[in-house]
Amino acid sequence: METTSRVEGTPAARRIDEGFLRAPFAWYGLDEAFTGPRRLMQVGTAADGSVQHGSIGHGDAPSIKSDASGAEKERFAVVVTVAASPVRRTGDGTGVLDATTVSSAAWLAGSGLLVHTWPASLDHMTRDNWLDQQTETAFELADDLDGPAWTTLSLPVDGVPVPFHYRETEFGWVLAGSAAGVHLGVYGRGMSAYGLGFSQVEDFDAYV
Repeated sequence: METTSRVEGTPAARRIDEGFLRAPFAWYGLDEAFTGPRRLMQVGTAADGSVQHGSIGHGDAPSIKSDASGAEKERFAVVVTVAASPVRRTGDGTGVLDATTVSSAAWLAGSGLLVHTWPASLDHMTRDNWLDQQTETAFELADDLDGPAWTTLSLPVDGVPVPFHYRETEFGWVLAGSAAGVHLGVYGRGMSAYGLGFSQVEDFDAYV
């Protein structure tokens, strides 16, 4: 999935909001049971500019943690919404966009968690190699959702129980499932994944 991202807090912040608003699919976040802070994070677009996926944060702003004890003090969950779509040509006709699946959402969530992970034993240069290795591992795990690394649990999406794939890592957890017309990837730490529920975002005012 070839995408580019615009990150919250940069001069492109206004364009991020526009990206969320012009997406041809519904966005998802935690449901009303979550009463903490919410924020729009980033939007991923294809080469032709079409919105493919995006992330919405809940709780603390994720930051790099260098050890598990520090990570446990942070409480956040990030919901990644991915447009469900088959293999198709780009809008400008110059290429092909891969199909998106639950594995796509699992991969984006797994790699998202890695961005905020930094083992204390690694220096900056070594971390780049570690990140490459872990990213490849996250991709392989996302491609094998029926494998032993994943368990299943049922969580409400718009009030209806939906099966999710779930796995724990040293620095957090990852969820992946589907809703109407989209796939959902979720990652977090410090918050129990078992108590979460999801719903469509009806109003972005709570996120800006």
